[in-house]
Amino acid sequence: MIVRSIKAAVIGAGAMGSNHARIYAEMDDVELAGVADPDALVAQKIARRYGATYYDDYRALLAMESPDVVSVAVPTRLHPEISVDAMSRGSHVLVEKPLALSIEEGQRIIDAADRYGVKLAVGHIERFNPAVVEIKRRLDDQQLGRLFQMHARRLSPFPGRVQDVGVILDLATHDIDVMRHLVGCDVERAFAETDQKAHFSCEDLVSALLRFSNGVIGVLDVNWLTPTKVRQLVVLGEQGMYIADYLTQDVYWYKNHPAHAAWDTLSGFRGAWEGEMVKLHFDKKEPLCAELESFVAAVRADVDPEVSGDDGLAAIALSMTLIDSGRKGVPLAPDDLRQRSC
Repeated sequence: MIVRSIKAAVIGAGAMGSNHARIYAEMDDVELAGVADPDALVAQKIARRYGATYYDDYRALLAMESPDVVSVAVPTRLHPEISVDAMSRGSHVLVEKPLALSIEEGQRIIDAADRYGVKLAVGHIERFNPAVVEIKRRLDDQQLGRLFQMHARRLSPFPGRVQDVGVILDLATHDIDVMRHLVGCDVERAFAETDQKAHFSCEDLVSALLRFSNGVIGVLDVNWLTPTKVRQLVVLGEQGMYIADYLTQDVYWYKNHPAHAAWDTLSGFRGAWEGEMVKLHFDKKEPLCAELESFVAAVRADVDPEVSGDDGLAAIALSMTLIDSGRKGVPLAPDDLRQRSC
């Protein structure tokens, strides 16, 4: 069977957009048709590198190329306008996270996808990290037994490129999405302590507690104040603990070695003892490549993308809860959400 080539375009040729362009250009049965950026020299450099046409106006790209799929990798405040414009021309859209600066703007993008009958995917890239994929597979197979707690550490130096959002919307949304994905349910209560040390307008440090509706506790430790990158996830359960490094994609399983009960009435969970440690083996892959392959495959098969607009909206909603909680100094439930940016 001959598979028609998918025509792809990238709007925004910064650090993330340039990688979208690279991967589209390397994919089988995908043609990178165009790259757009207000900085014509930047757009030209990336487009020429990968054999595409460059534009300094994204509207000209959409009109001239009529792409099947579009990656929107521009500042978050521009996501609604550009995403809706691309959808109105019949393009399927993958918009980088966060989906938008507010629940209202995120819903506008989702409504546009429904109105124009196109696919909307949100770039929560850690869903496609092989370490997360492997942990999810094992949790679904009940290899960790009952899940107790998840603890994410996402620490970085201050990013000069981020101007319009704080560390919660820019970084913590990764871990919010991963935790929702692994647990399979939503948060019923959240509490955050936030601070602003270097960012000119938003928080750059958050320590937060999440309580999911099934009782699992999530811990977030995220900042832009650390002079090295740390990307770690710890998942604790009845049968032990997984420790994952997002950067190296290594996962270690520290097994629980419980005391053996003498009779059935004592066969439930009675605590944890140190057991063996195993490094898990699985295939590794660039997460962005896996994400874009999944997006294109969803378009081809006419199925929902793996990370939907509703997933992106849920991450925004919980982010707004954490921002509000940090301001007020109290735990908040989802009903206390406010539709506003930082």
